[in-house]
Amino acid sequence: MNKNEAFAITKYVRISPRKARLAAGLIRKKRVKEAILQLNFCNLKGGRLLKKTLKSAIANAENNLSLRVEDLVVTEVRVDDGPTMKRAKSKCRGGRVPVLKRSSHFKVTVGTVKKEAQE
Repeated sequence: MNKNEAFAITKYVRISPRKARLAAGLIRKKRVKEAILQLNFCNLKGGRLLKKTLKSAIANAENNLSLRVEDLVVTEVRVDDGPTMKRAKSKCRGGRVPVLKRSSHFKVTVGTVKKEAQE
């Protein structure tokens, strides 16, 4: 991570990582304004949760690094596995089936893109 990057982490989010990664794929490598707009109209629970983390990362970039929002790009979105709560559901004839309640850890990194010299 370089000097021009800020990040935010949200841990123990009660959503399956596989479902959250669907929303994460929508905002990778996009400008911050576009990413928020995309998540506003995304009809997924993961989109609502990722938007909170993204807004926190933007606030960190503004307040801690004095970066302008117009220059920010989503450089990295990670959705990692959190702890799994193991439960059981009763079935017929005394049986039981395991139920795995998965959780996730989000990490959203925003930063400025280096402008390449035009030749």
